[in-house]
Amino acid sequence: MQVGLYFDLRNPPDRRQDPTRLYGFTLEMCQEAERLGADSVWVTEHHLFDDGYLPQPLTFAAAIAACTSRVRIGTGIMIAPLHAAVEIAEQAAVVDIISGGRLDLGLGAGYRIPEFELFGADPAKRYSATDGRVRELRRIWADGRVTPRPVQDRLPIWLGYLGPKGARRAGLLGENLLCTSASSAEPYREALAEAGHDPMIARMGGGIQGWVSDDPERDWPVVGKHLAYQLDSYRRHMVAGTDAPTPRPVDPDRIRARETSKSSLDYFHYGTPEDVASSIRVSVGDAPVDTVYLWASLGGMPEELVAQHVNVVCTRLAPLLRAVDAPTPPPAG
Repeated sequence: MQVGLYFDLRNPPDRRQDPTRLYGFTLEMCQEAERLGADSVWVTEHHLFDDGYLPQPLTFAAAIAACTSRVRIGTGIMIAPLHAAVEIAEQAAVVDIISGGRLDLGLGAGYRIPEFELFGADPAKRYSATDGRVRELRRIWADGRVTPRPVQDRLPIWLGYLGPKGARRAGLLGENLLCTSASSAEPYREALAEAGHDPMIARMGGGIQGWVSDDPERDWPVVGKHLAYQLDSYRRHMVAGTDAPTPRPVDPDRIRARETSKSSLDYFHYGTPEDVASSIRVSVGDAPVDTVYLWASLGGMPEELVAQHVNVVCTRLAPLLRAVDAPTPPPAG
């Protein structure tokens, strides 16, 4: 199992720092992750967040590509319905060229109404639009309709679809599934076979909500505070533009106690590298998950804590998850 780190470049209003420093430090952390042996670094996309959430992942991916030489670079995810297929094809090709063929293009359907309004897109058609972007991207690159072409003959596309219906969509398209839930593996494989693809090509991966620490109890007061901010921010922005009320603040201690959930905002793997590796292996089960990545920072953390986490993930957690012969521990209880 390959291990990476995930960056969203949040800059919370109550502790805002110079954006130039934040972006520069994040690039430094990508370089450090590569130096320490990380397999991948991932960036993501949201718009109109009050904390400056990264809005242009492929732009930042190009910057990562320019200052690294080995680590793979992923988008987890880019909101496909907000962008024309030609735009995605050209930008992805540029990043792939700069990186020497290291781009993993993660695409998703999105969900926030203000983002769709900002781009003049229809949220009711977001899933069909995302499927359509994937089909069109494959045609564009196969036909050479735009130049330049990506370095990789078949640039990896990962679909950030959750649940059995999402897994089925990814399988029918013959693409990778950006989801680590064991329950998605079977519908994904079945859809691959139904569409005439070899089920053996099934490939899953994705973000793991968690934090690794050499001293979990020492670090929890700070980690818990930033986790609460991050989850509350997601939940608040999630309902923007709808009639739904703002959700009540989360209790980070209760979230910490959960290791599995149907929602990515409702669980958290927390503990030593050994604890987190064990819980990840249990949650993944026998699904064909070959790539996982964890947050490098939660909700605008201090730089020293981010650097510490990058180090622990790369030097302590990653070797445990890469061990091919490591036994899968039984579920707790």
